[in-house]
Amino acid sequence: MNDISQMRTVFDKHEPLDIKTMPDSPVKLFEQWFELARHTEHLAEPNAFVLSTANHAGRLRTRTVLLKYFDHHGFVFFTNYHSQKAHDISENPQVSVCFPWYPLQRQLLIEGRAEKISQAESLKYFASRPKESQIGAWVSQQSQVIDSRQLLIDKAKQLAQRFAGKSVPLPDFWGGYRIRPTRFEFWQGQPGRLHDRIQYTTTELDDKVLDDSTIWEKQRLSP
Repeated sequence: MNDISQMRTVFDKHEPLDIKTMPDSPVKLFEQWFELARHTEHLAEPNAFVLSTANHAGRLRTRTVLLKYFDHHGFVFFTNYHSQKAHDISENPQVSVCFPWYPLQRQLLIEGRAEKISQAESLKYFASRPKESQIGAWVSQQSQVIDSRQLLIDKAKQLAQRFAGKSVPLPDFWGGYRIRPTRFEFWQGQPGRLHDRIQYTTTELDDKVLDDSTIWEKQRLSP
């Protein structure tokens, strides 16, 4: 047995969270925490988050994806629409997100519903990507079994020649999802394992666009 029970971390980077002074909008607080994360040394990929999905049978899958932009309407990431995550979302749009900002002794949890963004919005982002990444989107039949890595390399070379001197079109099987949140939980480490957990919840999602007028309830949770 590998006994790692004595591994310890002292959580002492931050003063306790004061729920009374925290913003009424969780998106505004996310922005504050994200700005700190993106300027923190030794915190790789601060926009990386763990995305958990479940299909209609309740089978769970988890993977890391990259946040590309966010606002009061939600949090956007991009993927192949034939991927496993896309299949899961088509069967069950409820998803869970975790930003694990370990060097900051913080993590952020988000729960909500994922929905496809418009093709125009996907095209706008796709056009901003490096050409190599655009070709990569065409190459990958994401989540499908393949015989070798060489097949990917060969296909990428073929497409690079095909699109030499040309714009790479948006694949019809590739695009973005927007996660429309209904719950946030801001977790911050504190001494003695008496960690801060502040949740924001709303019941206004349904057909209403989340904006500055959305009412969020703040509550402190026991660690």
